[in-house]
Amino acid sequence: MKSLILCIALGMSLCAAEPSIDKQDLFTAGEDPAYNIYHIPGIVVTAKGSVLAWCEARKRPAGVSDWDDIRILLRRSTDDGKTWSAPKSIANVEGPKQKNPFALKMKNVDPADVTYNNPVLIADKDGTVHMLFCLEYERVFYQRSDDDGLTFGKPTEITAAFEAFKKDYDWKVLATGPNHSIQLKTGRLVVPVWLSTGTGGNAHRPSVTATIYSDDQGKTWKAGDIAVPCTEEWINPNETVAIELNDGSVMLNVRSESKAHRRLVTTSKDGATGWSTPKFDDALLEPICMGGIVRYSHDGKSLILFSNPHNLDKEKGKAEPGKNRDRKNVSVKISRDEGQTWPVNKLLEDGPSMYSDIAVTQSGSILCFYGRGTKPGFAGAGLTLARFNLEWLEQP
Repeated sequence: MKSLILCIALGMSLCAAEPSIDKQDLFTAGEDPAYNIYHIPGIVVTAKGSVLAWCEARKRPAGVSDWDDIRILLRRSTDDGKTWSAPKSIANVEGPKQKNPFALKMKNVDPADVTYNNPVLIADKDGTVHMLFCLEYERVFYQRSDDDGLTFGKPTEITAAFEAFKKDYDWKVLATGPNHSIQLKTGRLVVPVWLSTGTGGNAHRPSVTATIYSDDQGKTWKAGDIAVPCTEEWINPNETVAIELNDGSVMLNVRSESKAHRRLVTTSKDGATGWSTPKFDDALLEPICMGGIVRYSHDGKSLILFSNPHNLDKEKGKAEPGKNRDRKNVSVKISRDEGQTWPVNKLLEDGPSMYSDIAVTQSGSILCFYGRGTKPGFAGAGLTLARFNLEWLEQP
């Protein structure tokens, strides 16, 4: 009682929680002999407070392409991300499978490999967990969990929804997300996607970014407009994350290979159509790597958090266009004005660190799930979960 009175007398800000952070490895290369690489991390908090963390588990050693033999594994926590269930495979399409013909044009691709790729999960406010994933970067499936992520129902193919894009872009290769995606206040489910003609590098280039959406809780899906085309300025926009702004509009934060070395941003009133002219965000460096974005809404605060490798040229104090593309220095940023500015940037991993996703638990803990390693590369030695509070993030 005395401590409560003291806090009131001195001001609650003086009795705020102490800054704290801890890290634990959720997937480590070599622990399971079936997999050599864990990549494409994703994380989300369900309506019931459970934390779901997933990734692509690849069977070939590092350096093999995205067309490897890949499975999607999930771990689940019911104590704010402190302890976790064992990894579980959550994507399976029955029946014969055929390799994407554009993959077979490349070297070292085994036609017998089965590629499950680019998983996306959405935590519905009614407790449902929606999931989309791709097969061979060519077919897209939807499935759902009605038991808080413990099990998922039989997948339904929704590739037909992507046919509408062909009037504007004759894609041959496609992918959802990856990372978690969002449900709007209206109930609409929005999932960023990228599309490619498959004629360029890794059969993933050139590419454009768009969204698909569902207004009936995942029963049917529709194609939106092309949000970011491929131009001389916006080169190969691809892996994209989305967030709903306080005014109900949707902002996409887009990876690209553009010379500006910055993330691209575009907005839409409904998350599907009428996208604004894409702009580079000078505060968000782009090492050509996935990023994560999420809203923090606790204690009267409404912030946007963003994570990705913040690769800065330390000698010159700035990133040079087209250079400094190594995946390292995963950092977390804060915006207090709906993504207009990012005054806080906190280094999370000093050294090689790669793809990331970010979530906030019901207690206000921030979870960043990311790849890290001992040497530069497209993926690290495993996937790590950093669990920290806002006090740590805001601490100078």
